[in-house]
Amino acid sequence: MQQISYYQADEKMMLSNNIYRTEIDGLFYLRYVKNIDDRGFFAQTMEVKQIRQAINPDFQIKQVNLSVSKSKVLRGIHAENWNKLVTVLSGQAQLVIADIRQDSPTYKKLVYFNINANEQSDFGESLYISAKLGNSICAINGPVYYLYGVDQSYQERNKDDDQAISVFDPDLNIQWPFNKDELIISQRDLNSINLLEYEKKD
Repeated sequence: MQQISYYQADEKMMLSNNIYRTEIDGLFYLRYVKNIDDRGFFAQTMEVKQIRQAINPDFQIKQVNLSVSKSKVLRGIHAENWNKLVTVLSGQAQLVIADIRQDSPTYKKLVYFNINANEQSDFGESLYISAKLGNSICAINGPVYYLYGVDQSYQERNKDDDQAISVFDPDLNIQWPFNKDELIISQRDLNSINLLEYEKKD
């Protein structure tokens, strides 16, 4: 496996307090402060007002979803027509965001994140993922609790724009932290099309 280059927050990329740009248009990295004491910690993980001021003035959370993955589970690459704010509450995970929007200046760009929900860390980490970006998560040390707030309800949103791209797409060539035969993947994700097929569909 190739060496994976994970995202590092750079002060030059800071958009506002604890919100950072990335190399993909519409993808933002956020830090939230933990107030730690001998009981544990308290943190505000989904500050919608801050998102509205810095990223998207229309963003509002209409539904909150939670997935739990044991080690070596891989989910993705999923692109939906909703904006979402995601955070890893426990465990360690590799998140890979792929720009599969064909009209985007960062088309086919990947950004890798290694998020470890360490209780002793002074801060937690979240991502704001704009609609139609492809997102995927691989649990390195499970169980991984992956919480995401979205700006449309599942029942009411338009599902016609949903797309699943293969996690083994040859054009994207994503580097995963485990060998292919070690990964636990749903049949739906295994049956996903590759990016070239997706381009032909459009």
